[in-house]
Amino acid sequence: MVLASLISVARDVGYPVLFVLVAIETMGIPLPGETALFTAGILASRGDLSIEIVIAVAAIAAMLGDNVGFLIGRRVGRQLLLREGRFARQRRRLVEVGEPFFARHGPKAVFLGRWITGLRITSAWLAGVNRMAWPTFLFWNALGGICWATSVALVAYFVGRGAERVVNFAGVAGAGVVVVGGLAAYLILRRRERRVTRSDR
Repeated sequence: MVLASLISVARDVGYPVLFVLVAIETMGIPLPGETALFTAGILASRGDLSIEIVIAVAAIAAMLGDNVGFLIGRRVGRQLLLREGRFARQRRRLVEVGEPFFARHGPKAVFLGRWITGLRITSAWLAGVNRMAWPTFLFWNALGGICWATSVALVAYFVGRGAERVVNFAGVAGAGVVVVGGLAAYLILRRRERRVTRSDR
């Protein structure tokens, strides 16, 4: 019942809310941007939204939000971390560790961070704080945003299509198996991405 209500609301508000949630999340504010994208993908599978527009809106929002986050990190983030006050030593340590990390692994962090919840919110901000070159950030961020929007939306789209087909043949229980299986595959892929990121550190 709750899921049906959420999908109904998402269908009614459509692309603008998808854009806002994804953009604000990637600026560094913890909002359910990826959840909104997944929901939009399911709605597209039902014909309520266009999957092509969903992918385009999410990709553009991700790139725009990340570049705003990068600018905030570059302009004010570093000063906030290096200022005197509470937890000053720990904040300075973030810069000391972050600069060599981004110098060596910056492109991978920006690209793979799109699929990792914590990094999706902070990677752009941290790239700005740690003085990653903007052209490098722009390229890998754009590539990551496009690949992320496409992969998440298509997983949701095919999960939704699969569930609809199974309902016709095997009923609601069969559809549940398809949805759970699709979500499990999605979570496994995200877990593998985390392991790759950790092993590169």
